[in-house]
Amino acid sequence: MALRHRIEMIGNERQPVIVLDQFVPDPAALRARAEALAYQPMGRHYPGLRAEVADDDVQAFLAPVLELVADTFGFVSVPAIVSAGYSIVTTPPQALTPIQRIPHIDGLERERIALLHFLSRTDQGGTSFWRHRSTGFETIDAARHPAYDAALHRDVAQHGLPQAAYITDDTAIYECIARFDAAPNRALIYRSHALHCADLPPDLDLTPDPRRARLTVNTFLMGSAAQ
Repeated sequence: MALRHRIEMIGNERQPVIVLDQFVPDPAALRARAEALAYQPMGRHYPGLRAEVADDDVQAFLAPVLELVADTFGFVSVPAIVSAGYSIVTTPPQALTPIQRIPHIDGLERERIALLHFLSRTDQGGTSFWRHRSTGFETIDAARHPAYDAALHRDVAQHGLPQAAYITDDTAIYECIARFDAAPNRALIYRSHALHCADLPPDLDLTPDPRRARLTVNTFLMGSAAQ
């Protein structure tokens, strides 16, 4: 079966985002396996809980898209799998650390690709992409990071720390360049060094129960760019 997908080029940097609907043939089975797992906090950046995806499931849902990823992002071969995990947002806005209140990147490598699969039964918040106003950066690689970090410190000194909330609207420091809704069984694929964040509704249930929570699968790939 051909993949049902579209590719959108976002922002001034024209970065591709692949949108795939009806991503897996049996999302209920994948969801059932996710609901049976024990979840744990992972690191200081993610505002919630995670659990590992079984290797067989990762291989099954990635196999149909690897060629598409390689073609879209200009890789010389299909990318390698770095990690895959079920994720649940559980942190209330007032408990967010400053770094969790702004758009983020998942790595500095241009070849690192994120695949985000919305596994909830209903739309519980999509994903948004952002531009840092004072630098104009929409992606942050190793070459840009020092300038971005210095500019962000200057921004905070001028405008103050962001409010204790998940970012949803433009601020003095960031402006939104694209939003993608979280239709059930939809997947987004994008460069993980793009500034992005979860686009969460104000009434989101922050329960740790995967049967009711905002449940996603977060997979990371690493490609090899043509020289």
